[in-house]
Amino acid sequence: MIRYHSCYPWHREEEYGYLLDDHDRQMLPWVRKFNPYDLYSKCPKRPNWPELQPYYTGLIEKYLPGKLRW
Repeated sequence: MIRYHSCYPWHREEEYGYLLDDHDRQMLPWVRKFNPYDLYSKCPKRPNWPELQPYYTGLIEKYLPGKLRW
C-alpha cells in the first residue's frame, strides 16, 4: 500500500497504465479504498505535535524500549 498510495496520477487519473503489471492492477482497488484514510491529505491543518507527542512517545517506548543503534 505504501508503495502505491502517493502516486495520485495512477490511482486518481488512471495514468501510467502501460507501466502496470498484474499485481499493480490488483492493488488499484485497495489503494482507492485506503486513500480516504490517508492522514495528511485529508486535514487542512497540520497535526499539533505537542498534543500528539505523548501518544507517539508512549508507543515508541512500549515497542522500541532502550537505545537504538543506527
